[in-house]
Amino acid sequence: MKTPLDETVCIAGVGYAVPAGIQANSEILKAFPHRTDDEIVRLTGVRERRRAADDESATSLAAIAVQHALAQAGMHVSLMDGIIMATLIPDQPVPAMASALARQLEIPRVLAFDLNAACSGWLYALEVGRALIRCGTARNLIVVTAELLSRITNPQDHDTAFLFGDGAGAAILTNAPGGHRLSRIGLTGDAEQFDSIQRPGGGARKPMPDPTGYDLDHFYLQMDGPAVFKHAILGFAEQIEETLRREHLRPEDIAWVVPHQANERILKAVSKKVGIPYEKFVMTIAKYGNTSAASVSMALGWAAEEGIFAPGDKIIFCSVGAGLTFAGGLLVW
Repeated sequence: MKTPLDETVCIAGVGYAVPAGIQANSEILKAFPHRTDDEIVRLTGVRERRRAADDESATSLAAIAVQHALAQAGMHVSLMDGIIMATLIPDQPVPAMASALARQLEIPRVLAFDLNAACSGWLYALEVGRALIRCGTARNLIVVTAELLSRITNPQDHDTAFLFGDGAGAAILTNAPGGHRLSRIGLTGDAEQFDSIQRPGGGARKPMPDPTGYDLDHFYLQMDGPAVFKHAILGFAEQIEETLRREHLRPEDIAWVVPHQANERILKAVSKKVGIPYEKFVMTIAKYGNTSAASVSMALGWAAEEGIFAPGDKIIFCSVGAGLTFAGGLLVW
């Protein structure tokens, strides 16, 4: 009979990457003279974010994150059996960005595909990767995400202009017996909230803007702030509590929570709701903003580089994303 440990896989290394360009709130505030930096920080927790230059790509940023993860794992890229890429804005729709990354990493003959679960994408990809390893399809996988949200953020929309940033993060999943053990990640959603966060343009229904330009706002991220705030608090809390139940743990057993960096106010409310002190939440939103699918991987990579985790620490991942999508699971460091 299989035990829960038998179903885990090893995260052998993690890494992240951000563009060099920094955009402070003060730059965005030029378009909103009625707002202040203190107000933006109070409402979102964001002080600055990274912005990719015109000649930077999500693929190149992802490659840097992967190299950092491989170095931490002490593994050569030639050992990898595949790439799972989570992103909501690939460099181009076809082929998959994972294939572009495989070519850039010089491992062209591996399984490679993209998935889009918005801000929950990296956790969805981790669970897909875990399942592929457990069923024998692969032994070593790159699970990576890269988002250049600056390309689809409306600088005139005060609800979203301050939130989003650019970045990438990666993990190396293996079937090795040691390392950091990743348990099953719970995945679910609430499609009733489909309209809460969306980008209506850019797909098959509306591939290009109308020549008159009347629908340009459809090609930017749109958000119903109050709806997102309400459902995100509930979704984050449910994923943390469900992970605790599934793993037979109590809030006091958790050393760290690495959440999607949605909004500081949301996560402070989640902390109170689940009974885990906010000081245990790994937060990078102040300097990197909300980087959608990349945010959990970036926060994990940053914390690993800072050395804040100790062997045996129980770490909960959790995310809420457009769709809505929800994900939560346990990593033992």
